[in-house]
Amino acid sequence: MSTISQEAITEETGLSEATGSVQLVSFRLAEEEYGIEITKIREIILMGEITRIPQTPHYVKGLINLRSTVIPVIDLRARFSLPENELTDESRIMVLNVADKTIGIVVDAVSEVLRVSNDHIAPPPPTVAGLGREYLTGLVKLDDRLLILLDIDRIFQEEEEVLQSVTEQR
Repeated sequence: MSTISQEAITEETGLSEATGSVQLVSFRLAEEEYGIEITKIREIILMGEITRIPQTPHYVKGLINLRSTVIPVIDLRARFSLPENELTDESRIMVLNVADKTIGIVVDAVSEVLRVSNDHIAPPPPTVAGLGREYLTGLVKLDDRLLILLDIDRIFQEEEEVLQSVTEQR
């Protein structure tokens, strides 16, 4: 899988909010599996050369040039304070639309496109701390696993100024 476009993802799933279900793309980060609503994802690309930018937060990997558009790339492991890991053949950059901006996030692997019924999504338990309840929209209960559903807009809301300045440095 070199790239997956939003159109291909939507065609493959063929579901919408109106059917009582949500379309998600699941991905791995460390030992956990996460999900992001498919409407936030523009495409998924192979790891390429990332141009490092000085004096940026530790979680900003740098910039990529994607079809003549310069996009900031965030290391999601670093953003979540997870241990650093070597990139592998499965590592990907998920290109997202967040708050009218395009950003890339580095993930360990993209797992699959899922159709999830709304009744399989539970709110985060009140005891969740750490990564933070404020970044979770819910937990998806699948047969033998649990998927952490992220509110990607909220995660990057705080970094909006940082991402804007990184893009302007080019």
